[in-house]
Amino acid sequence: MNEIIFDAVVIGAGHAGVEAALALSKTGAHTLVTSITLDNIGYMACNPSIGGTGKGHLVRELDALGGFMGVAADKCATQIRMLNSSKGLAVRSLRAQEDKYKYHAFVKSALECAPNLTVRQDEIKNIARRGNDFVVECVTGNVYLCRAVVIATGVYMDSTIICGKTILSRGPVSFPRSDYLASSLKNLGFSLRRFKTGTPARLNGRTIDFTKLEVQYGDDVSYTFSAVTKKQPKNTTVCYLGYTNERTHEIVRAAIPHSPRKLGLITGTGARYCPSIEDKIVRFSDKPRHAFFLEPEGAGTDEWYIQGISTSLPPDVQREMYRSIVGLENVEVMRDAYAIEYECIDARELFPTLMSKRIPGLFFAGQVNGTSGYEEAAAQGVLAGINASAYIRGLNPLVLDRTNSYIGVMADDLVTVGSDEPYRMLTGRAECRLSLRQDNADLRLTELAVPYGMIDSSRLKLLNKKKREIVKCKELIKTSLDSKKTAEMFVACGEENARTMTAEEALKRPNVTLELFDKYFELFDGVLPSAKLEVYAALRYDSYLKRQDQELHEKSRLENMRLSPDIDYGTVDGLRLEAREKLNSAKPLSIGQASRVSGVTPADIWVLISRFNGNRDE
Repeated sequence: MNEIIFDAVVIGAGHAGVEAALALSKTGAHTLVTSITLDNIGYMACNPSIGGTGKGHLVRELDALGGFMGVAADKCATQIRMLNSSKGLAVRSLRAQEDKYKYHAFVKSALECAPNLTVRQDEIKNIARRGNDFVVECVTGNVYLCRAVVIATGVYMDSTIICGKTILSRGPVSFPRSDYLASSLKNLGFSLRRFKTGTPARLNGRTIDFTKLEVQYGDDVSYTFSAVTKKQPKNTTVCYLGYTNERTHEIVRAAIPHSPRKLGLITGTGARYCPSIEDKIVRFSDKPRHAFFLEPEGAGTDEWYIQGISTSLPPDVQREMYRSIVGLENVEVMRDAYAIEYECIDARELFPTLMSKRIPGLFFAGQVNGTSGYEEAAAQGVLAGINASAYIRGLNPLVLDRTNSYIGVMADDLVTVGSDEPYRMLTGRAECRLSLRQDNADLRLTELAVPYGMIDSSRLKLLNKKKREIVKCKELIKTSLDSKKTAEMFVACGEENARTMTAEEALKRPNVTLELFDKYFELFDGVLPSAKLEVYAALRYDSYLKRQDQELHEKSRLENMRLSPDIDYGTVDGLRLEAREKLNSAKPLSIGQASRVSGVTPADIWVLISRFNGNRDE
């Protein structure tokens, strides 16, 4: 049997697999990416959008690391909005509606054109170890030999679609599922779990009365996910807001006893932050209505996605439920909503690099790690792809932490604490969210990706220009407010003493808005908007950032006390039996990470500090 040799094989070409494959390709690794069908490459099986609260941060971060999703999202956007724009910069998140079919085609083309990358439609049957290499066998008989493997199977492993009493052995959108890989992972010693997600129905737009719904426009000011996007996205579509009503809730309540969950047809754990309409009505029984959004699927179709009303109830109940809503009285359902169950691993079996603790060279990324969402998957894909490439080349891995990125927060949460439900990124998960803003992702992360070959000279040039502009802005705000025009601008905002202040003093005042800040810099030529925003944030959050830094000092000290993954905690005197077992399972890389392992007490941490106090990063 002929074995085809690659440096790396990426299994799956969803959002995680795409990023992993492109990262390996960009860093020079001869890579194969396989998918059960090439029609699902970068496919948006659920909502036709990218970004959102917390998720927009992830897209900006993966872009800062040289990833691709931000570029694709900008290219295929049909509407773009900044969420939480009335709140502080730390929780503002970019979100864009996407033409899902254009997005798929654009991403597929990027894979086909990438250097060092082979795209292949095939189903992986088995993964085996041979010395330092992997043997990857396909159902077609093809066999591949490689140094590293990235598993990014999404929700396809032994997946089943559930709609009413109907159970189908299929993947999302009725694509073929992976029938063999789950068994192969079990044979490699991985413990699998059953998770559940779902998607709403797709409605025929010609049968919707949009005049009865509230129009949701995009923002007038354009934004981009990627720092390299030159042509900003335009708002070419609108979305609509509507509400369920008591009649809707009566229909759902009457059907719950016959729902797949009540009948025992659904056993997997669903996402708490993306509940079905059945769960919403039960958990929030005091609510007279629930909001939903109608979002266009793409330019070449009349299908509309109804965000906020996912369900697995039978089709006849779905039809009655949707038609009870104002504006949807005569709606035709083109695709029924459904739940999908699938196999995933316990990510606590991985290092923060997303490599297996037991099998060097084997990486996992995306929903196979128990996460939800395109953005979480893509962010993991970049991290896994960079580290798979580093492993092949013998480089030190890229380890992101909770202080420098949302990606680091997610990786640490998954591999240290784990998740008993599909994990979703939220801004509240990050202790350092004041400094982990989406606007400074490049300042935090881009240089970290340079040693791995992810950042080209033009991208570095952009970053260095921004840094110079920040210095320029800081110098400008230290000038005196001697201009009558400038001073009067601040006086008009209630700052009567502005004429005696420096610009820096005036701009720190509580009632100075970002708009006023922009007006000040309009007095000077050629100031980069992103640089202005960074200086504004530094001024506005100065005292808060100092307080955050003080709180993080001790945590940082613990994070810098390194622990070897080869430590046998069973031999460490003073540790409780439970702590020994949990630490041997977790294999933490620092004292800080060890402190977050469930079952490890402060007394156990003091034992580790006293024993391994010398292992510090200087």
